Amino acid sequence: MQNVERTVVKPTSDVRLDKPRFNFSKLFVKLQTSIESFFLRKGYIFLFIGFLLGRALILAKLTPFSLPFFAAVFFIRRDRAPIALLGLVAGAATLSLGEAAFTFGTILLFLILFRVTGRWMKNEIKGLPLLVFFTILSMEMSKTAIVEGNLTVYGSAMAGIEAGLGLILGFIFLQSIPLLTVNKRRHSLKTEEIVCLIIMLASVMTGTIGWSLYDVSIEHVLSRYLVLVFAFVAGATMGSTVGVVTGLIFSLANLSSFFHMSLLAFAGLLGGLLKEGKKLGVAVGLLVATLLIGMYGETGEPIDKMLIETGVAILLFLLTPSSLTLRIAKYIPGTAEYSAEQQQYMRKMRDVTARRVAQFSNVFQALSKSFSTIEEQTEGEEPDRDLDYFLSNVTEKTCQTCFKKDHCWARNFNTTYEFMSDIMHELDHTGTISPKLSRDWDKHCTRSKKVNDIMQHQLTFYQANRKLKKQVQESRKLVANQLLGVSEVMGDFAKEIQRERENHHKQEEQILSALQEFGVEIENVDIYSLEQGNVDIDMTIPYCGGHGECEKLIAPMLSDILGETILVNSEECATIPSGVCQVTFRSAKAFAVMTGVAHAAKDGDLISGDSYSTIELGGGKYAIAISDGMGNGQRAHTESQETLKLLQQILQSGIEEKVAIKSVNSILALRTTDEIFSTLDLAMVDLQNASARFLKIGSTPSFIKRGSKIIKIQASNLPMGILQEFEVDVVSEQMKAGDLLIMMSDGVFEGPKHVENYDLWMKRKISELETNEPQAVADLIMEEVIRSRSGMIDDDMTVVVAKIDHNIPKWASIPVQSMLKEA
Repeated sequence: MQNVERTVVKPTSDVRLDKPRFNFSKLFVKLQTSIESFFLRKGYIFLFIGFLLGRALILAKLTPFSLPFFAAVFFIRRDRAPIALLGLVAGAATLSLGEAAFTFGTILLFLILFRVTGRWMKNEIKGLPLLVFFTILSMEMSKTAIVEGNLTVYGSAMAGIEAGLGLILGFIFLQSIPLLTVNKRRHSLKTEEIVCLIIMLASVMTGTIGWSLYDVSIEHVLSRYLVLVFAFVAGATMGSTVGVVTGLIFSLANLSSFFHMSLLAFAGLLGGLLKEGKKLGVAVGLLVATLLIGMYGETGEPIDKMLIETGVAILLFLLTPSSLTLRIAKYIPGTAEYSAEQQQYMRKMRDVTARRVAQFSNVFQALSKSFSTIEEQTEGEEPDRDLDYFLSNVTEKTCQTCFKKDHCWARNFNTTYEFMSDIMHELDHTGTISPKLSRDWDKHCTRSKKVNDIMQHQLTFYQANRKLKKQVQESRKLVANQLLGVSEVMGDFAKEIQRERENHHKQEEQILSALQEFGVEIENVDIYSLEQGNVDIDMTIPYCGGHGECEKLIAPMLSDILGETILVNSEECATIPSGVCQVTFRSAKAFAVMTGVAHAAKDGDLISGDSYSTIELGGGKYAIAISDGMGNGQRAHTESQETLKLLQQILQSGIEEKVAIKSVNSILALRTTDEIFSTLDLAMVDLQNASARFLKIGSTPSFIKRGSKIIKIQASNLPMGILQEFEVDVVSEQMKAGDLLIMMSDGVFEGPKHVENYDLWMKRKISELETNEPQAVADLIMEEVIRSRSGMIDDDMTVVVAKIDHNIPKWASIPVQSMLKEA
């Protein structure tokens, strides 16, 4: 037999054997899901609550909980009403069989009355507690009359008290029962719903009165545990409220437990104040309250028993998983978890809105591309196709009946086609046929004169058709540009929606401390943006009496702290000394624009065909525009005013200037068949760097006066409203502080009489000005033009003068350091 050598390998200390680990978290989640499914989804929680409420007593003899609970379940979850009835009767049976029969009879009477009166109740929610009241009153008075033989005053009073309690509990249970159902649970609770829930929980716990385990009272343990949970979740206010409500209900159920209300309220207050210490801090609050009430209060119970009950409640509280307390906190307003839940919901809504806006932006972009694609596809095919259609119409009326048809089109197709194409092009461009081409064509065609006549006749249709197609193509381009502009605006808006307010808690505290150290009283500071040039700060300050502290003190101090000029953007002052003022501070623009306007109507009329507009747009831009309607009077005024109104609305939406002007042009051209046009002179000034963009549509030149230097701004475009393809000429110019921008209508530029060169005359008059005030400059130019015409006003005239200067706030020159020294 062969020996087999076996080698045994022993695991060394470096080798670790993986052992399966027990996952308690998964087990708890699975257990929690099973409990929720059993109690909430299947409705057995109504059996449990009904059992405890069925045996709950007030003043040791009143049982007002059973019928209100059943009525609320019957109204809200009628399918769970039999389960609730079974629990109530079973709970009442633990008191006595007579009490169980009385509970069942009360519920039966309620169902009969509901069946009879339900069709006449206009509002069942309000009518249900009233029905509970009359049912309990009828049953209690009948019970008193049967048991005592007659109806006494005491018996009637107790029946009225129990019926009144049933009425109140009916309203309470109608508020709290929906919180126990899965389908109707809300993400947040109202204050009255929280109070109703606490009352219901305390009422349920009264059903445990008399139960004890190893001489430990179950109701005391549960009530203290409930206070611990709410104090830990919602703080001192909610903890003390739960303690007072729970203690009051226990005191009504058992007068010997009146001291318990003080203990629970004190424990809720201390526990809530110590919630920063987590669960141990809240537990210490209950322990201290128990010791103080037990040692100095007349409780009638041994302190060691009270400490044991408190210890059991603390143990249950420490064993309560954090996921459960976090889940409860999400439903209570004022908690950090509730705020986080609301922020998450708002963030979700924001993201959904941003996605929808981005989708619309993509749709407009796709539509714009589709119009552009159609234009590109048809651009190269249209001329050849139109020529073929034109020649086919001509040959149909001439060559089809000619005996030389085969000779021309079968044997000499190219020659005939080239002849007719050349004739068509010459007639189209010059209106006549050259002599050489005419002679050659006469030699080639036996019906040359007839062909020429037909061709000249068809050419009018060809030209009209070509013009119409060109207009359609231009309209497509305009629509494509407008859709693209809208797409860009919506895309920017979607990005803007997704921007969140930055966290500036540290900066808020620093600004608040700095202002308070200086002696300025501030209640609250909210920073929304600290971006350079885009600072946005809200403040709440006490009533200042209209002394202008925000503008004179706070804004200069913020300017010194942030290193840039800050201004008061808006201010809502309190009207009474006890009120507060809401102030918004924003970054000041680097440059400011001051304007002056002078205008006059033709022949001194009241209505001018010119219109002007000066407006500060979003994004730190300032727009100056003049529009001159063709002609004079009301109609010209309407056209020019409508042009500026449309332009202003489109520019304010954020659409780029070129697209805005083309959009206005297409609207003006397509809305009427009358030949009424208007010019446009637009200047867009960036208030951060003073750069300017000039867009001129059929308008006169503008001038910039920089000291002794005069700069002319000119561009050439036809007036708006003529539907044709045109590119807007944009002239850019970097302006400087102190520059004067002078814009005018043609009535001013071409107004001087006996002047050959308007440019030189206007430059000379501007250079001779001795003032830099915009309004004075506008008045002087208007006066010079009218004087040159001997006081006659032959056309509508408008002059707009804008002065570009550094933006220096009124109180920005006060250094903060000097104010601190003086203080």
